[in-house]
Amino acid sequence: MKVTLYTDGAARGNPDGPGGYGAVLQFVDKEGTLHEKELSAGYVKTTNNRMELMAAIAGLEALNRPCEVELYSDSRYLVDAFNQKWIDGWVKHGWNRPKSGPVKNSDLWKRLLKAMEPHVVTFFWVKGHDGHPENERCDRLATAAADGSGLLTDTGLEA
Repeated sequence: MKVTLYTDGAARGNPDGPGGYGAVLQFVDKEGTLHEKELSAGYVKTTNNRMELMAAIAGLEALNRPCEVELYSDSRYLVDAFNQKWIDGWVKHGWNRPKSGPVKNSDLWKRLLKAMEPHVVTFFWVKGHDGHPENERCDRLATAAADGSGLLTDTGLEA
């Protein structure tokens, strides 16, 4: 099954304020019908990078069977970690960067790798706030979640 996943994260007052993520899953069934699912959640205190990762995680964790996933994000942090193979070095070095110490957000990187396991995921970068319809939609979901009520606690937030 081929799935397209669009993601975005947002944080107000990064890194000391609320944040949220938005994700949109899309697939076309055998009859040519487009199916979509929106995901979002907000957090009391977090960072933009953590929300970018959470959007990808939430989208991949929502899939209930192995899929071919095209993941679109405006986060170079997320996309380049895979396309530039940074993640391979982080794993190889036990989640440490030789010159600058521990990899930030390793809890979420590990969760993302676990969520990717049953799937074949290809990452694509899109320019943010540039009129890309699905990226703008994800941004609206992320900011609405950050500004909403019932915010969650980001238990893995590193000081």
